[in-house]
Amino acid sequence: MPVTETLLDTFLVTRKESETICTPLEIEDYVVQPIEDVSPPKWHLGHTTWFFEEFLLKPYLKGYKVYDEDFSFVFNSYYETLGKRVIRADRGNLSRPSVQKVYAYRYYVTNAIKTLFDKEPEEKLLQLLEIGVHHEKQHQELLLTDIKYILGNNPLFPAYTDSINEHIEESHQQDWVSIDAGIYEIGHGLDTFCFDNELDRHKVFLHDYEISNKLITNKEYLEFINDGGYNSFEFWHAEGWDWVSKNQISSPFYWHNIDTEWHHYTLEGLQKISPNTPVSHLSYFEAFAFAQWKGCRLPTEFEWEAAQKYFSWGDRWEWTESAYLPYPGYKKEEGALGEYNGKFMVSQKVLRGGSFATPSDHTRPTYRNFFHPHLRWQYTGLRLAK
Repeated sequence: MPVTETLLDTFLVTRKESETICTPLEIEDYVVQPIEDVSPPKWHLGHTTWFFEEFLLKPYLKGYKVYDEDFSFVFNSYYETLGKRVIRADRGNLSRPSVQKVYAYRYYVTNAIKTLFDKEPEEKLLQLLEIGVHHEKQHQELLLTDIKYILGNNPLFPAYTDSINEHIEESHQQDWVSIDAGIYEIGHGLDTFCFDNELDRHKVFLHDYEISNKLITNKEYLEFINDGGYNSFEFWHAEGWDWVSKNQISSPFYWHNIDTEWHHYTLEGLQKISPNTPVSHLSYFEAFAFAQWKGCRLPTEFEWEAAQKYFSWGDRWEWTESAYLPYPGYKKEEGALGEYNGKFMVSQKVLRGGSFATPSDHTRPTYRNFFHPHLRWQYTGLRLAK
């Protein structure tokens, strides 16, 4: 099958999947923005559409007429190169454009992309379409986690659906995987898609270490809570201890102690915590403190990548001890696409693996996710190293 046809099919499936994620929503859910880090579902649907319009249709489809001149201002996220935009914290104030108009915008742009790819395009255009597809897959994960935040902070704790399981038990026994000291190659080295922050492939030296073949469970994390982990400053970074104290943090996000029994909000509504499923919605600060309490540490991203073939992964984004920095030989793209990853390489920690919410064909061993240490609305957990 021609590359163009295969990629276009993937594009069309991806576009539909984003809309399927929103199917259980009520119309009122589409515009809610409880905090700055969470974007309204309507905005995600519009932004992923704007990306294709801005980077593919406007420069490459002859005679293309933009759907709405205001949408670049409304749906631009952080691209300084592409002009002014709505302040991130104000996305929830956008009662207009309507949900109906955003969906009409999606159909308009999707059909225009199909027209653009009627003829075999140049390689650059194929690369842009592939980036756009993976960009939308990133936003599919954000759609789910943002929807969970919106509904999970509603006092009624409404369920998103009754047919989704975000907490799957790892049935194998915990064991330590021993990795010998040596030189290991890190980074993407295949002839397949990756983001620029996974390049260049390079060598690192690692000392002997051991890494757990299993994620930390709710039961294990409860032991940390019950042992006063949130009240013991010695396990925390100074900044983490300030965060705990200032925000009165005493449990993972979405946890609720009801009549002395722990529950957590899930996409199926409020449920009792299952002790043997991986703990989730932890900040880096909490992951680090737990590791200290256990007399262990978090793995570096390089240790994680070198060892990942020896354990299963993908249910939780796993905090690492690595700062988000460029690899040797890293080069930013020219123009607006150069803003995609490079300008965020400061004050953030790398996470590896993927999560329940990550599209199945969107993650890989070299994928580098990154967040500020205090954030925990994603499906973030940890495994230990020593």
